[in-house]
Amino acid sequence: MTRRTRDRDTERAAIQAAAVRLLAGTPLRSKTGKLTGTELIVECGLRRDIVYGDHKALVEEFQARVRSQSATPEVVRKIAEQNAALKEQVAALKTELAAERERNKALSRIAAELSLELQQVREELDSAQQVAQLPRARSPQPRTRRHQ
Repeated sequence: MTRRTRDRDTERAAIQAAAVRLLAGTPLRSKTGKLTGTELIVECGLRRDIVYGDHKALVEEFQARVRSQSATPEVVRKIAEQNAALKEQVAALKTELAAERERNKALSRIAAELSLELQQVREELDSAQQVAQLPRARSPQPRTRRHQ
């Protein structure tokens, strides 16, 4: 098995580009975007032994730049704030949904009860209509005079 010759300039460029992306808050490979050496390695796509072995100065430079600015990039901080706000919104919506589901259950029970009551009333009405009705009393007819 033959080893490929490494291009240290390409590795160096990859590490520097990864550092710029992380510091800008626009990582391509990193899932968290945190400003750590581990995330720098993930972002540049190189093996840890290569980064720390031959390019340790770049890692140290990156860490110094991180210390000189806040611990998290502005973009990551904003995303974290948005995430927290969205979590609160989701919690409120879940509470509202639970309340709506309870109201829905109550209304379903009421509709079922009313349906049963309506059915009973209709049955009572049908049985009342089956009663034979007596003929109505005739109103007295005025007597007509006969011609004599």
